[in-house]
Amino acid sequence: MSSLNRKWTDGMLRTEDWWAVWLGLIMFFAGLLTIWGIDLVGWMAQTKTWEWTNLMSDFSWSKLLKSSTETYSGVNPLATLFITYGVFAGLTCVGAYFQGLDVKRFFVGFTAIFFITWLCWIVGHEAHFKSLDAVVKGKNSFEKFELTWGLQLGGGFSYMLALAVGLIIGNFFKGFAKFLKVSAKPEWFIKTAIVYLGIKLGFMSMQASSMALDLTLAGAAAVFVAYLLFWPIMYTMARKLFNIGRDAAAVLSSAISICGVSAAIATAGAIRAKPILPIAVSVLVVIYAMLELIILPAFYAGIAPGQPIVNGAAMGLTVKTDGADAAAGAILDEMMVSQHLKATGVLWEADWILSAAILTKIWIDVFIGVWAFLLALIWMRKVEKSSEKSSIPLSEIWFRFPKFVIGYFIAWFFYIGVILWSPEVKEAAAIGANVVQKPMRTMMFMLTFVSMGIITDFSKLKGMGKFALFYAIGLFVVIAPIAYGVAYIFHYGMMPPIVGQ
Repeated sequence: MSSLNRKWTDGMLRTEDWWAVWLGLIMFFAGLLTIWGIDLVGWMAQTKTWEWTNLMSDFSWSKLLKSSTETYSGVNPLATLFITYGVFAGLTCVGAYFQGLDVKRFFVGFTAIFFITWLCWIVGHEAHFKSLDAVVKGKNSFEKFELTWGLQLGGGFSYMLALAVGLIIGNFFKGFAKFLKVSAKPEWFIKTAIVYLGIKLGFMSMQASSMALDLTLAGAAAVFVAYLLFWPIMYTMARKLFNIGRDAAAVLSSAISICGVSAAIATAGAIRAKPILPIAVSVLVVIYAMLELIILPAFYAGIAPGQPIVNGAAMGLTVKTDGADAAAGAILDEMMVSQHLKATGVLWEADWILSAAILTKIWIDVFIGVWAFLLALIWMRKVEKSSEKSSIPLSEIWFRFPKFVIGYFIAWFFYIGVILWSPEVKEAAAIGANVVQKPMRTMMFMLTFVSMGIITDFSKLKGMGKFALFYAIGLFVVIAPIAYGVAYIFHYGMMPPIVGQ
């Protein structure tokens, strides 16, 4: 195996996975400095809810944007946007350089994606799209902006708009999309966002520690059961019903059962499949992940409005890329929180549904390395019946392990420690933590949505009839129902905490 001559530190500066850790931890540690009164993150721009006629009658950037903390309240709102751009363009370009990308092209492409993202984010916060006709934290946005109608989609409309714009670029402006693809890195952006989410979960764990523990354990149990069911069913179905070759069946089954592109690549490497197989399967994964992202949030919110955590966990078990899973979880969270508030007047705390989706997906990611290792053993000893004496080192598990998970757990457990052992600094710590886990995390989600749309080309499904049909049937007829059933068994009755209680 390739890991025989590798050190455990290999790839720390060269891989997208590790750079998600570095970008995540840089802002994590910068945010921590507010404990000592040093604010290095408050320059981050934030969007504000605005109303069209009010803006046009007296235009001001202060109606659209603001800094994240009072420390930078005197900074021009538009300047905060350009500071945000400068910081993240600089950091991502450093990452692009070490990853061996064309830095000049990455910089230009990132610039375009950044400002497209922020345009979608700002437009999505127009009051008629975002505001809710309900009292939230003592305020009613409909009354504030004197609205007579509104879509009442909360922040979810920004995500939907970003996705739509990305898809339009990816499918109707293919020359522009091709140029942007070097900078459209949805997995990098979302993994960084997940590291930031670890901060949020740290604070959430202290507010509802039993809930966080239950969610973590239930997610692990659900993933274990799903693993026992998904792969054998899909592999048998591919071989017996679709007459797909052995190697292709294994790669397809891993992609649809486990973790999309990562699992397809890991499986192909483990069984020494032809390089074209994971490439072809990855195309299917991305396209179908986009369809899941579009369909599942509204579907789950509609059929089971009273089971938010079940819905979130089912999303984590079903959607096959980290980017699409987190994006779908974010939309589902916004949608279900808003719908529940309108229906009952009760406001759930945000991000618990999203956390259910991501925690479940993280458990899946964690097992990729173990699965690749076991599959390599099975393939060599049982399928190929190799007589080779060479063994597969346990270190292969480390090289397959998704490194961004490390950053996520560092942020999560560190903030738990800060709050447990130094509760007197909780408020000071929260200033920096809230900047990183909210506007920075949301921006990374938005970059993910735009980027996912850009790299999704539905025309690539042509010529992949059998594979595409198998993937569609397997995903929506087998995986999705089983995933929901497993999520229901382990998460039934779990509810997000209520704001103010």
